[in-house]
Amino acid sequence: MTDPSDTAFPDGERPVGPRSPKGARTRSRLLEAAKEVFEENGFLDARISDISERARLSHGSFYHYFESKEEIFREVAKGRENQLSTHSIIDSGLLDGSARTTMQQRLAESNRRYLADYRDEAGIMGVIEQVSRYDDEVRKARLAQQESYLKQTEEAIRRLQRQGRADPDLDPVMAASALTAMVSRFAEMWFVQDQLDLDFEAGVDQLTRLCVNALQLRDRAPSPPPRK
Repeated sequence: MTDPSDTAFPDGERPVGPRSPKGARTRSRLLEAAKEVFEENGFLDARISDISERARLSHGSFYHYFESKEEIFREVAKGRENQLSTHSIIDSGLLDGSARTTMQQRLAESNRRYLADYRDEAGIMGVIEQVSRYDDEVRKARLAQQESYLKQTEEAIRRLQRQGRADPDLDPVMAASALTAMVSRFAEMWFVQDQLDLDFEAGVDQLTRLCVNALQLRDRAPSPPPRK
């Protein structure tokens, strides 16, 4: 028996998102299948029929949830960007003054999670990097996500400066942009372009040291000079 949520609809009548739990699962299957097909074939050579077949669905079912290959790719890309953007300076616990670990240890853990996720998603991230160079929608979505991440990082740096735990002479906007670019580009060179041959923990350590040194992070604010 065919689920009504799996049937194709005429142009202009496709509902926004699945309307039932089964519809949500079907949509999720299509997204996962699309990710696998894009990883294997790239964007240009991927076909909607390949995605439908991988998801074990009819060709018409695809069009119930997505209008085109471009639309499903943009959603796949958005999901990967959202996943990677969770590893921010704020999430690393740097601002937690009661933590028992050092700031360098907490930042190392944040970098470790980011790099591990990027490594695991390197196949699709390489395709996203390529498509973002000519697809305005993908590029705009990535920039919007990056802008949100940059704002969080900028605010974290400002708070650390106010607490006396980061270089007070740094411009938070420039520092956030430079560090974010360094981390993301480092991951791309390492896992997508295979330009680096590194032990994983050594890569985490070196990247963390660069971030700590750039911000001049310290666990406690310096003591005020003694009164004369």
